[in-house]
Amino acid sequence: MAERERSHTRPLGGVFVAHSQVMAAPDVQRALTRMSHEVVERNGGVEDVVLVGLQTGGIPLATRMAESLRLIEGADLPVGSLDVAFYRDDIGLRPVLPEAVTNIAGDLTGKVVVLVDDVLFTGRTIRAALNALNDFGRARAVQLAVMIDRGHRELPIRPDFVGKNLPTRRVEMVDVGEDGVWIGTLEHK
Repeated sequence: MAERERSHTRPLGGVFVAHSQVMAAPDVQRALTRMSHEVVERNGGVEDVVLVGLQTGGIPLATRMAESLRLIEGADLPVGSLDVAFYRDDIGLRPVLPEAVTNIAGDLTGKVVVLVDDVLFTGRTIRAALNALNDFGRARAVQLAVMIDRGHRELPIRPDFVGKNLPTRRVEMVDVGEDGVWIGTLEHK
């Protein structure tokens, strides 16, 4: 969970305490490279592919994936950001972060949108993202790329591209950052 979200998520003021690192920075880069190759394979190239990172943890991954795809295919892909706060079914229970903005250039009609997020948990954020994307046109297809799939789905959502499947307990948290992936808990201050 991104630092800004963690500092505002209940219990307010909780601190993420890492228990173990499950992926180092090179592991994350290898996973992004593999997922980028899978995007190319699945779509027969990257023509009409648009990457959309979910606020806040998916944006750095989408940017890094775009760079990987540029090296593989020699094409610069558009990268957008999507804030789903007002599309969530738990609005009012989670913070709305003023610095988390939506920035999608152009119409998505006829495009293949690859939603990129750091951690897939219950699936509710992805459901909100699918609703939010409708405001930007009717995409030809929407695919989902996540660095970590930790299970515990509450909705029938399955990622197309996964960096690592990481079974967790519900009380555990997963933090994806520049230095790798950590599993831990949220401790009260």
